[in-house]
Amino acid sequence: MGNTGTGELLVADGRPAADLWSLDPTVAHLNHGSYGAPPRFVLERETQLRDEMNADADAWWRGLDGRVASARERVAAWLGAPIDATALVANASAGAAVVLASLDFRSEDVVLVTDHNYGAVAMAARRRARSAGARVVTLQVPLNADDSEIVELFRQHIAETPRLKMVLVDQVTSPTGMVFPVADIAALCRSAGVELLVDGAHGPGQIARPTEGLEGAYWVGNLHKWGLTPRGTGVLVANPLLPADRQRLFPSIDSWGSMNPFPQRFDLQGTLDYSPWLAVPAAIDGVEERIGWNRYREHLAQLATAAQAAVADIWGAELTDLPRNPAPSLRLVPLPDGMVTNEAQAHDLRDRIAADANAAVAITSHNGRGFVRLSAQVYNTLDDYVRFAESWNPGRRRAATAQ
Repeated sequence: MGNTGTGELLVADGRPAADLWSLDPTVAHLNHGSYGAPPRFVLERETQLRDEMNADADAWWRGLDGRVASARERVAAWLGAPIDATALVANASAGAAVVLASLDFRSEDVVLVTDHNYGAVAMAARRRARSAGARVVTLQVPLNADDSEIVELFRQHIAETPRLKMVLVDQVTSPTGMVFPVADIAALCRSAGVELLVDGAHGPGQIARPTEGLEGAYWVGNLHKWGLTPRGTGVLVANPLLPADRQRLFPSIDSWGSMNPFPQRFDLQGTLDYSPWLAVPAAIDGVEERIGWNRYREHLAQLATAAQAAVADIWGAELTDLPRNPAPSLRLVPLPDGMVTNEAQAHDLRDRIAADANAAVAITSHNGRGFVRLSAQVYNTLDDYVRFAESWNPGRRRAATAQ
């Protein structure tokens, strides 16, 4: 089925994988990790389902609960998660909000986060803690720390923090593209009797069986990124220390299913559009049939590594002090010192690159350092990254500005 490297990936019928997408060919799409991009066959299934709903809404809702449950069970099997612990939600942030609302925070309790957490979920944790008089402590994790160093940092803080209620950790960090040893962190939390919430927004599709080893934890993930599903499809896997504790979880919308047990109470939440959820099996099965999930992950890891090296070489960027365990499909390329030191500057540069180079890339910052965060997807080839790096070079841009 074609190569698995840096050129075009061919699918089962011999076509380039890029032909499966309806992306604008005039844009360099190098930021799959932010918003995802469903392939055409998934969008067609979503449209078919939406048309079915609009043709006969009464018939649609009469049989909807069983169809959602079937989709949920398919997702659980794909993730390697227990069916009775798996619920569908709008996205990872929505799942995190459900977990945070369920926990009994008290005055002086502590929530431990890291300086790599996704900003929106970290903000939700701070808001929830503040409402209960609890406090948030931020664990500084060096960008180039290895797994053993990360685990030791968590071990020390868990052991030395009185009234630690919850740990919030990203499985694949959004701003820095590193994989945290969440199974080892889960073991520490289990031993200490501390609640653990793992933000696995980038896990599904990028990591095989992303919930493995997370017994005793809550895990949330997005399917629309590396899982290639429609947007609005996320998962909450509730596997707390006491299984009965998952019954504390309720959806944000109280509907007629609210009195059902978890996870069934999440299946129907009023007159939402459930066509994205019902289209998820089409994505899971369609990628397996056309590419194969193992081959998909292998190709993306090779492409991401080659793309990072190519862009760094063209820019003359040093790939030092970067994550030792980088995300399979995400890579950082450092920007010149001082070009981006905070989130506002990152967003400004992202917008300027979109306008000047017609390229979609993510710009991130961590501890005052700025990076281009490159995503790899099967609709990309190495040439996409080379053309981008040659058309927009931060060193030349800075020199021109200085003149």
